Amino acid sequence: MSEASDKKNVQKLQRAIVDGLQDVKAQDIRVFNTEHMSPLFERVIVASGTSNRQTKALASSVRDKVRESGFAKPRVEGEDNGEWIIVDCGPAVAHIMQPAIRQYYNLEEIWGDKPVHLRGPGTAPARKGADSKKKAAAAGTGQAQPAIKKV
Repeated sequence: MSEASDKKNVQKLQRAIVDGLQDVKAQDIRVFNTEHMSPLFERVIVASGTSNRQTKALASSVRDKVRESGFAKPRVEGEDNGEWIIVDCGPAVAHIMQPAIRQYYNLEEIWGDKPVHLRGPGTAPARKGADSKKKAAAAGTGQAQPAIKKV
């Protein structure tokens, strides 16, 4: 397969994952290009769900969208607990977390030096850095947060 074809497949997979997350109203969706950091995957996608039930529904929706898009069935870890679910789709890995877990592990700091700009309905630009601490604080106060942010 050519490099251009590989890139298109990763973008198609990324879109399927984000669509699956949006379908079940994931919060604060972030996509990071990690191909320069890891030979194992090219995208890390981080999103929040407000309860165990929602994180499990998000993982199920991602799994379904990925399969519908023609990709192999992803491997899923953490569904028993529901606080942090990892959906491994090969070239892209989705981390679906409850806000307190997401704030504690702060994956954006680890993977966030190359954000991917999302296009589509319901996307808005987000600032990098201290913005994540403000969002985490807002999550604890019950303030409404947008479903997706473009990074």
